[in-house]
Amino acid sequence: MKDASTQNLALAGHLLDHYAGRIARAQRPYILGLSGLQGSGKSSLARVMKAEAESRGWATVVLSLDDFYYSRSEREAMAHDIHPLLRTRGVPGTHEIELLLSVLAALPHASEKLPVAWPRFDKGRDTRMPPSRWPKATRPPKLVIVEGWALGLKPQPLAALGTPVNALERDEDDDGRWRKWVNKQLRGYQPLWRKLDALIVLQAPGWDVVRRWRSETEQDLLARRAPLAMDAEAMSRFLAHFERLSRHALATLPAIADSVVEYDSERHVTGLGHD
Repeated sequence: MKDASTQNLALAGHLLDHYAGRIARAQRPYILGLSGLQGSGKSSLARVMKAEAESRGWATVVLSLDDFYYSRSEREAMAHDIHPLLRTRGVPGTHEIELLLSVLAALPHASEKLPVAWPRFDKGRDTRMPPSRWPKATRPPKLVIVEGWALGLKPQPLAALGTPVNALERDEDDDGRWRKWVNKQLRGYQPLWRKLDALIVLQAPGWDVVRRWRSETEQDLLARRAPLAMDAEAMSRFLAHFERLSRHALATLPAIADSVVEYDSERHVTGLGHD
């Protein structure tokens, strides 16, 4: 853990050094996207970057795409009306993107009299926390870090959707209706991606490594007897919802990123490049 903390501190400092001039010159909050697949450590890195940025005198807000998931009841309605697989949070179409965009629009005007609040999602209960527990900003930030899985991702070509990538798609989406709907929803995420002043991608070695990283996180939750923690079978099914777009992200995001951080299978940084 000490190695990971030391690595994140050094990485945060390097990234902020690289973007410091742009952040300082910005006439509005500078919006930095941090994209990484499950288990890549993006949330931890975002926290370290916030602390480091604030030590430099930059008021900083971190917004996680995960906090903008629709509530469990809303996803139940989507599962009933559109497709049963939408009961599971995570894929495009299960986030309230309009709310995230409205938060970004309001942050430059945040004040004590008009604080800006945003949701906090409780993954243990699989729904949002009550608004009384939402974080809020009472002054305009200098830096906004938006972190999330597959941030910046573009829809796949329709021709790529025909062949299932795993048993979940083959058995529970045999007509491709769910994956076509999810792919279409990605169009609605593009206005958010366009708000990003720069995109940092945390690049994993491959999907099998991502699956192992995420499973290790869940094993820790099981050991702590966290609510709704998943056993190996449940975790395998959960990750199957993400496999298609995760593979798409691994193949396409580095080419459009402003900065790419490359990791080996043990999450050690092996490369760092800027466009």
